[in-house]
Amino acid sequence: MKHLIGDKKFYASVLKVAVPIMIQNGISNFVSLLDNIMIGQVGTEQMSGIAIVNQLMFVFYLGIFGALSAAGIFGAQFYGKGDHEGVRHALRFKLYISVFLVVLGICAFLKFGDRLILLYLHDEGGTTQSLDAALQYGREYLAVMLIGLLPFGIEEAYASTLRECGETRLPMIAGIVAVFVNLGFNYLLIFGHFGFPKLGVTGAAIATVISRYIQLLIVLLWTHRHTDRVPFAKGLYREFSIPGALVGKIAIKGLPLMVNEILWAAGMAVLNQCYSLRGLDAIAGLNIASTITNLFNIVFIAMGSAISIMVGQLLGAGKMEEAKDTDAKLITFSVLSCIGIGAVLMLLAPLFPLFYNTSDQVRSLATGFIRVGAACMPIYAFMHASYFTLRSGGKTLITFCFDSVFLWAVSTPAAFVLSRYTALPILMLYLSVQLIDLIKCAIGFVLVKKGVWLQNIVAKEQ
Repeated sequence: MKHLIGDKKFYASVLKVAVPIMIQNGISNFVSLLDNIMIGQVGTEQMSGIAIVNQLMFVFYLGIFGALSAAGIFGAQFYGKGDHEGVRHALRFKLYISVFLVVLGICAFLKFGDRLILLYLHDEGGTTQSLDAALQYGREYLAVMLIGLLPFGIEEAYASTLRECGETRLPMIAGIVAVFVNLGFNYLLIFGHFGFPKLGVTGAAIATVISRYIQLLIVLLWTHRHTDRVPFAKGLYREFSIPGALVGKIAIKGLPLMVNEILWAAGMAVLNQCYSLRGLDAIAGLNIASTITNLFNIVFIAMGSAISIMVGQLLGAGKMEEAKDTDAKLITFSVLSCIGIGAVLMLLAPLFPLFYNTSDQVRSLATGFIRVGAACMPIYAFMHASYFTLRSGGKTLITFCFDSVFLWAVSTPAAFVLSRYTALPILMLYLSVQLIDLIKCAIGFVLVKKGVWLQNIVAKEQ
């Protein structure tokens, strides 16, 4: 038990890293819930159109996340080593790759947006008129959201670097300000209050874009005005070069991560497309459920970030045994916390769908999806912690196999077959696919236990 449970000092250090991330994610997801409820008040077609676009945008967001993650592994270890120039180079790499992916993403959405949305619209459970309306609402929402991709990419590059250097508070504050700006403009622009135009889904997209530019501005101003606390910001733009050897190392580590995140997000999009074969009600119910469960998932998500930062810094400092001990305690804390949180969510599940202006069938499905997510939360916690443990030591090829290869080789084919060749009700279909992740937990346990991730990847960097 001493190997799995830490003392008060340990948990104080964990909470110092994790709580700001939890607060930021919690407020962000709470405001997303309020946004979702606002759109849900307008109508089911509007809610479904936005849900489909957000699922597609999710693929892009995780592509950015994956591309930045490799540089982030080096950034955290450079910081643990005390090498601020190395952190500076890692951030420059993040900025270059962010801008490249934003341009690529905008081009892809402009060319293929309609065809991608149509993949989720099926006749079962919906009329031709409602499906056409969902397509139009999704198209309008996507057109505006593209304007917010550049500030998202740049802000994520800065914020992730700040967290890797122990500055978790500022990204939290910027995120809190941004979500309340988003909420305020949603209220004004979706419904047309206080003389503002009533824009519906377009208003929701405009509010999101405004909030992203404000979030970026806060992060940029703080970082470059506090170079004493974040030395990597000194001279960041005096030159734009990155040592070729480091670029090569980041690229080698980063390619599996970026491909992994894109394939994982695409795999989740395919899973939801399989679920959408059960009709528009299934899309609406899943949208409600995912918004609610995301609000409760903040603990294991923040713990994954804590593992990435704390374990990564210990590995960079060459403290292998301490890194192993810290990781075991962090994983245990994450899983035990999610058992309790999942139990609370299970009890509260029927209450949340009541806030939506939708049918009883959609509310019933949403309640069922929420309860499945609550029951599986400890599973998600262990998988998430295992993934970030492997990633902290730069084992990106292993994480690629552990994450997206498993999804595409096991979970996605199972969902494809069950959705098309069986008459399983949507809730049983959804539960069956989630429980497949127990196999992934077993694989993660073996990999973490063997210590394949115990590696200092910046030991020879100058």
